[in-house]
Amino acid sequence: MKNIDWNNVKEAEEFERLPAGGYICVITGVEDFPDKEYLKVEFDILEGEHQSYFTRLAASLNFWAGNFIRSYKPKAQPFFKGFLTAVKESNPGFVFNNDENNLLSKTVGLTIGDEEYIGQDGKSKKRYYVEATRSVDAIRKGEFKVPDFKPIKDPGNPMAGFNPLPDDELPF
Repeated sequence: MKNIDWNNVKEAEEFERLPAGGYICVITGVEDFPDKEYLKVEFDILEGEHQSYFTRLAASLNFWAGNFIRSYKPKAQPFFKGFLTAVKESNPGFVFNNDENNLLSKTVGLTIGDEEYIGQDGKSKKRYYVEATRSVDAIRKGEFKVPDFKPIKDPGNPMAGFNPLPDDELPF
């Protein structure tokens, strides 16, 4: 093994999970996926005791967990418009001109919760999800609903209702 001076290596920090709630955030990255008609929006918490939470988390875990998707497909456009309205109300004078880069460094209110998912190792895990976009003012006034924890919907037994046929009953 490589000779390392372990006295000069800082141990990994344990991070307290971000509690579900409303947060004033800043948009730190935006990527457009025009073929699939959605934006991937990256953000971090701008104010309060959890300021820069996702920056610190990324430094420890080496991936950015503060992101959400906003589709602009025809059926999703009312939701996308709600996102744009939240950004506009949070940034006086902001006008969206269909250039996603204009969203960078803009503030927005987000309600963030936890959801359960099955990891690649087959185990149940938690991740953050953005429930809603709100104006910064709405977050400050407490005009939002704290998102509920979203457990995995029971997929049930995917083989339920399946009756195996004996080989001699196969039609081929």
